[in-house]
Amino acid sequence: MILEGGCYCGAVRYRAEGEPIFKGQCHCRACQHVSGGGPNLFVLLPRDGFKYTAGAPKQYTRTDRALAVTREFCAECGTHLTTLRPGVDPVILKIGTLDDPSVFGGASAAVFVAEKQDFHVIPDGMPSFEGMPPM
Repeated sequence: MILEGGCYCGAVRYRAEGEPIFKGQCHCRACQHVSGGGPNLFVLLPRDGFKYTAGAPKQYTRTDRALAVTREFCAECGTHLTTLRPGVDPVILKIGTLDDPSVFGGASAAVFVAEKQDFHVIPDGMPSFEGMPPM
């Protein structure tokens, strides 16, 4: 599978090759901050198949947390593109940045539901995890 996408203003572009490892919707508080309040839809893809093809993202890692994730985003428009987790090889790609988000097809599980808000919707029958499921 080949996926292409980028930020809202077009300054940063990427290409991802490889089969999805996991497709999810994250309800953690950090994702609520970067999404504007809702869950964040993502796909885990092999890191060795992911590359930026135009521009370069800015990175942010919290310094007050052990094993903090690194978020990559466009410095011009602020679009959150990827998340990199320490100890997790795949890149966590944000679905809204895909040129064709319809290829996502939907999440296979909801994660970090311990932090979800009452107004977040998890489809009936979707597996849900208090945190991240074992990979």
